[in-house]
Amino acid sequence: MARLHDIVIDCARPAATARFWAAALDGYAVAPYDDTELARLHAQGIDGPEDDPTVLVESQAGGPRLWCQLVPEPKRGKNRLHLDLVSPAPETEIDRLTALGATALARHEDHWVLADPDGNEFCLFPTRS
Repeated sequence: MARLHDIVIDCARPAATARFWAAALDGYAVAPYDDTELARLHAQGIDGPEDDPTVLVESQAGGPRLWCQLVPEPKRGKNRLHLDLVSPAPETEIDRLTALGATALARHEDHWVLADPDGNEFCLFPTRS
């Protein structure tokens, strides 16, 4: 039986999108670049992490990894898949996420719809007890 391993986010700016999601999600961080990884990038003609076409965001608690992947085409229309986040203080969290670069798109009865800096939609729900 299959299990979830990674979530891949198509984007135009993988490093910036990865930094957003690492800051947005509790316990996540952009994977560090060691000398081996930097040499791998350089061998592909990539100057450094800012130009990496696939940037990894890892959970320190072992949750699913996020890969921010460069795609040539712009986003068109609504995502067919999105992330749902929860927060005990969603209004405060919206302020924090927008300060990181998200855009608030819509308020619904039980959740908010936002977009990451690359335009990928995600939802924010209040934590339910």
